[in-house]
Amino acid sequence: MFSKDQLDFEPIPLPDRADLSDAESLAAARAFLASMEQRHTVRDFSPRPVDRAVIEAAIATAGRAPSGANHQPWHFAAIKGPKAKAAIRAAAEKEEEAFYAGGGGDEWLKALEPMGTDPAKPHLEVAPWLIVIFAQRWGEFSDGTRYKNYYVPESVGIATGFLIAALHHAGLVALTHTPNPMKFLNELLGRPASEKPVMILAVGHPAEDATVPKAAKIKKPLSDIMSVIEA
Repeated sequence: MFSKDQLDFEPIPLPDRADLSDAESLAAARAFLASMEQRHTVRDFSPRPVDRAVIEAAIATAGRAPSGANHQPWHFAAIKGPKAKAAIRAAAEKEEEAFYAGGGGDEWLKALEPMGTDPAKPHLEVAPWLIVIFAQRWGEFSDGTRYKNYYVPESVGIATGFLIAALHHAGLVALTHTPNPMKFLNELLGRPASEKPVMILAVGHPAEDATVPKAAKIKKPLSDIMSVIEA
């Protein structure tokens, strides 16, 4: 990404510029909204394969996200192999069983009831791809010297949003999965101690009989999530 001898500020002209009229800008924003309104979190996957190139393009899109000091503190492990997916499922379900047995607390478990979830996570094997998202707590220069990363959760969160939008744009569905704890993923995937797993994203095509929880279609109105200060 960069080295110790490439840390000076050097401004360059804006490489890309979208010069849209006000009307074109509004149309584009509304078209993207209409597309994202069709995005759904899906737990029922088809075994239909997804080409690696599609996953690579979506992850490359995630890599274009802004980040603290441009350190890009993320890593995306894309898993296709059935052996690795089975190992992840076994370890994740072990944690989920403890969670649903009471480890999550009554309030959290009650909140999940409308989603219809339980400890069984077959999608971790059925989905053709799993993408495990890691947050890099620190980085290293080529000589092994550590450097600090900044705004890591915020940066990784933005990149994950880019990734989910890119997958939807490619006609795929995804399911965010966060077993707690997730330290087992470092060992299974050979990732260093500097990285913290934050999410497993199951990715693929929806099964023909896929369903979504009715409660998941309830979204807060714009008036609840937006305030405007004009003075």
